[in-house]
Amino acid sequence: MTAVTSFAPVAAPARRTPRRRALTGLLYVALVVGAILTLLPFWWVVSGSLRSTTEIRQNPGAWIPSDVTFDNFVRLFSGEHFGAYLVNSVVVALIVVVGNIVAATAAGYALTMFEFRGKRIAFAAVMASLMVPFTAVFVPQFVITANLGLVDTLAGIALPYLALPISIFIMRQYAMSVPHELIEAARIDGASEIRIFAQVFLPLAGPAVATVTIMSFLNSWNNFIWPLIVAQSNDTYTLPVGLAATSKVAANVLDYGLMLAGALVIMLPVLVLFLLLQRYFIQGISATGLK
Repeated sequence: MTAVTSFAPVAAPARRTPRRRALTGLLYVALVVGAILTLLPFWWVVSGSLRSTTEIRQNPGAWIPSDVTFDNFVRLFSGEHFGAYLVNSVVVALIVVVGNIVAATAAGYALTMFEFRGKRIAFAAVMASLMVPFTAVFVPQFVITANLGLVDTLAGIALPYLALPISIFIMRQYAMSVPHELIEAARIDGASEIRIFAQVFLPLAGPAVATVTIMSFLNSWNNFIWPLIVAQSNDTYTLPVGLAATSKVAANVLDYGLMLAGALVIMLPVLVLFLLLQRYFIQGISATGLK
């Protein structure tokens, strides 16, 4: 007896209509144009860093250097205080990144996994602080920093950025996507909250931690106004402030070649960090719903 097997008809793939192909082509063209417009300023910085200041002043709009020179980088790295500026920026960035990871993960976990009085008020305070511009609070921040005796110190530069509201918001939004059943199962098994936080929650929050790392590092590394206010000597200048100070040849006269070389050096760590954590950063942004 022969078994008869019936197969359901396989639907043919939908053909792309000419209109859809045209729209797809326009989308790719728009993406390419957007990428070029995004890369143009970066290319101008690279080109300017390889040109002499005299050439930049004669033809500031040139995209390709007529005479490539690395003198700007030689002068930058041989500067008397450049090493100190670099070390100060790295130390401040590490303090800010570690502080944000610790504070944001703990706050995000508490605002999601615990029920307590004032929970909504606490989250509302975080959201409200996101809407307050830095210029509205830097005066009281400086007064607090001065009262703590932290003016002209690296700790004073890092202090206001140890727990950024955006970091807490990102971690809280990501924590909402973590299955609460896992947390409850760990509690039933008798695990302490610290153990649940460290061994259950943190391993699942890797994408959000990567997002917080990139955003807090970027905020600290590129920060100019606050270090300019707090740092009052070459010993505590960070790279942006130190570069602005050393690029002045005279009043209102800048060494553009040296400044562009320094700008390129400042940009490179951010690009490297983003490339290393790009996959986790995209996952964290997608999970938190940020646009």
